[in-house]
Amino acid sequence: MALFREMEKKIGKKQIIAEDLGFLTPSVIQMVKDSGFPGMKVLQFAFDSREASDYMPYNYSHNCVVYTGTHDNETTAGWYMHLPEDDKRLADSFLNLHSEDEPAWEMIRTALASVADTAIIPMQDYIGLGNEARMNTPSTLGGNWEWRIEKEVLTGNLAKRIKSLCEICGRCG
Repeated sequence: MALFREMEKKIGKKQIIAEDLGFLTPSVIQMVKDSGFPGMKVLQFAFDSREASDYMPYNYSHNCVVYTGTHDNETTAGWYMHLPEDDKRLADSFLNLHSEDEPAWEMIRTALASVADTAIIPMQDYIGLGNEARMNTPSTLGGNWEWRIEKEVLTGNLAKRIKSLCEICGRCG
């Protein structure tokens, strides 16, 4: 905390997100609490049928940032395709998915409708791409950070769909 207090003195108050993912020790949990920085909630982590999950949206506080997935995760379409059957049933039930539904858009809707103060959605999810568009696979060399969006997928219809969902979920203005 001394480091963060000193940084604030030198450069002013900045918006910081605490990456509180993975194994969290009591000291890390306390530091995030003491700092007041929002923590991270990754929806892809919510659907583990073996145990209850802190990543389920009903467990969120307002002071968090929700992601469908991060740059280190599979795209949501790729993640859904590789889900074990029990986890897929949990996700289908929670997201109210049916075979004709788009899993990425239901995850986006769930993130945007959550109480999290901030929602971050990767473009790969908005345009429904699979793992061919994954950004990074941690602890690997080569093939990372190469994906680039194609200009022609940035259509007026996509913008309208994103705007409409943001409006419905209270994320505009």
